[in-house]
Amino acid sequence: MKTRRVDPSGMALHAEDLDALHGLDAQQVEMMAEALILVDEQDVPCGSAPKATAHRGAGAYHRAFSVLLIDGNERLLLQRRADDKITFPGVWANTCCSHPLAVPDEQEERDGLGVRRAAVRKLAQELGITSVTVEDLVHVGRFRYQARQDATWIEREVDHLLLGRVNDLEMDPNPNEVAEVRWVTREELENMLIDDDPLHPVAPWFRCIAARIMTDAWWTATDVKAMKDLSTPEIHDMGDVSHMLPGATGADLLTSVKEVLPLIETRIERRLRASRHPRLGDAMMHLIEGGGKRMRASLPWLVAKAVGDTHAGMLDVGAAIEIIHNFTLVHDDIMDDDPIRRGRPAVHVAYDVPTAINAGDAMLAIAFEHLCDEPAFDLDLMPAIVERIAWMVRRVSEGQQLDIEFESTAEVTEERYLEMIEGKTAVMFQVCAELGALLSGADDETVACLGEWGRTMGLCFQLMDDLIDVTSDTETLGKPAGSDVAQGKRTLMVIHALAQPDTDAKADLMRGLGRGEAASAEDIATAHAGLEASGSIAYGRARAEAFHAEAHACLDQLPDGPGLLALRELTDLQLKRLS
Repeated sequence: MKTRRVDPSGMALHAEDLDALHGLDAQQVEMMAEALILVDEQDVPCGSAPKATAHRGAGAYHRAFSVLLIDGNERLLLQRRADDKITFPGVWANTCCSHPLAVPDEQEERDGLGVRRAAVRKLAQELGITSVTVEDLVHVGRFRYQARQDATWIEREVDHLLLGRVNDLEMDPNPNEVAEVRWVTREELENMLIDDDPLHPVAPWFRCIAARIMTDAWWTATDVKAMKDLSTPEIHDMGDVSHMLPGATGADLLTSVKEVLPLIETRIERRLRASRHPRLGDAMMHLIEGGGKRMRASLPWLVAKAVGDTHAGMLDVGAAIEIIHNFTLVHDDIMDDDPIRRGRPAVHVAYDVPTAINAGDAMLAIAFEHLCDEPAFDLDLMPAIVERIAWMVRRVSEGQQLDIEFESTAEVTEERYLEMIEGKTAVMFQVCAELGALLSGADDETVACLGEWGRTMGLCFQLMDDLIDVTSDTETLGKPAGSDVAQGKRTLMVIHALAQPDTDAKADLMRGLGRGEAASAEDIATAHAGLEASGSIAYGRARAEAFHAEAHACLDQLPDGPGLLALRELTDLQLKRLS
């Protein structure tokens, strides 16, 4: 991949970074090569990356700081970011906010020394303030948040809060960094938060500080000891606060999933690898390591972004449901005798049937264990969460039982088929969406609306999945193409075709239907052609498109916002695979 080092003291920027920065302010572009400290959710350093890379696309959690300087008249110094800033230009923010760099002096952990050194550097560079020293700044806490500006740029930070008292402060703001400064009292700040200027709004991270973290004691602490007494070790979880920025636009589905995918994967692997038996742990991880879109796992977070507040609890719930989803796949492959899943041997093939059954059982238990172990959500919601997930598991089992019975039942109605796929597929989307809305603080009407969206989207998803099975090859599917017909599965298309009068098309279908391993590739191709000739593929697609329309009608009831784009793209995902 083509790269170029923009700043000799920084890191090499990727071609995608350079493309995104093309035509922007030269001084600001130069600083986008600075090496930032990447961190995990708990602020543990885990590498470094150019500033541009950490802020572009899905971005990455990195360490940051926010300085708040208060004078003897209990006024807080604010700055309005320059209009040439690449991220969040023109917004009102706290005194100074930036990043410690991945250099030894600014990576010092003790007493927040590294971030305090970085803050002194940036106070001088942005505001021309040279009188504030490292000793004048007190580390009072941390918070974690992400805020998207537009489809390209995002902030994802563990932000260290630094408080300082100043008198007779001299400054010389750098116009490339700061458009204007202002001293505000508590009352004036509250008015700014209420009457947000649409042209120059309050920055999302500063709104979090001012409205959720900053107490009256911050304003009145007059010495270092009083400020140190405010310090707390916890990391406040603010989630995604993009909706706090007027005019913010959301990212596409793929980018939105990438934002949380590493966080979900970490939760899943940590749980499944905790087994005291290595072979069992390996078997449980087998499908996880095979990949997967993680759409169900991401869904609670994506829904919450669209309708309310987000926090790490959505990721915990998503991880638990993803573990359960993979447990059902392990057992499904045994029952269906499918040897391939996600392009690799199924668990019962890679290991053995008893181990696969045992791994699936353990995964179900681990999912509920994960939910109950220090959950990052209100414990009052635990009964509702567990009840909904348990109901989901039961409905999935009922759907699978219907699917099994359909293979030996000559007469399967469309109504019974829809009941089956609602259990096997749709209820999982339904519960993911309901829990995302519930955990976000949405009202009952919104929770029900998102649940119906998930249900109808899930029905569309399964109908389209059936269609894809008869129109794609094994390599594309990651499992044997035509396995549904060979196994005699009563999909909606097959039900429709069997209900037609006896024709050559129906006879063609019967050449491959239910013949299992005896069905040749030619038999399967002939059966698929029979479905096409009978109009059954067109009928299946029409029914899928009807559920697709119902799902969009549910989204139409929600207020517009940056999180809605990803939900609409998810609704369209399966249809696009056949377009």
